[in-house]
Amino acid sequence: MRAMSLKFDEQLSCLQKPVREEMTDEQYAVFNKQVETMEKNWGFINNLFKVLPLNPAQYTGFLDFKASLFTPETCWLSNADKEMMGLVVSSANGCAYCLTTHGDILRGLTGDPEWVDQLTYNYRTAKLTKKQRALCDYAYFVTTRPREIETDQAEKLREAGFNDHEILEAAFVAGFFNYTNRWVSTIGAVPNSGHFGHNRGT
Repeated sequence: MRAMSLKFDEQLSCLQKPVREEMTDEQYAVFNKQVETMEKNWGFINNLFKVLPLNPAQYTGFLDFKASLFTPETCWLSNADKEMMGLVVSSANGCAYCLTTHGDILRGLTGDPEWVDQLTYNYRTAKLTKKQRALCDYAYFVTTRPREIETDQAEKLREAGFNDHEILEAAFVAGFFNYTNRWVSTIGAVPNSGHFGHNRGT
């Protein structure tokens, strides 16, 4: 199974398939490690990570940036809060691929698929704590009204109980998901069918 998964033989976006010969052994080892982790955690490989090695240096750079925002030991906000923000951003942007993937991740983190679906459709319909509401309001505002962003957005998060480390990380996360939404939609990445039913407790 793993040997088959390591071949770039599927058309998973509107771009050409990655070419193994254009990757260094070190870059390919990074890809293999991602494959093993996803197979262990999900039982399948997220399609996007079989598309991005087309530009291998940018692929590994993206992984490093993503890890800097989602490694619990070195971060301030919980991964559940960050995935929640990601769904708000992705819903506002209409990024079907990101909603599919990150909805699955958040269902796994919370064990509450109904809440995650509510959040995905319209975060205002979901039951949220004061701090969750502030994060969602912030994520939605900076996504839909970027020309109106001022420092009062940071102040609103501070008033909700967030410290400055958390506020900076929230800003990074909202920017990260807007960044990924735009290029994921551009390349037409095909969502994994496995994500739709995964972590739904059935």
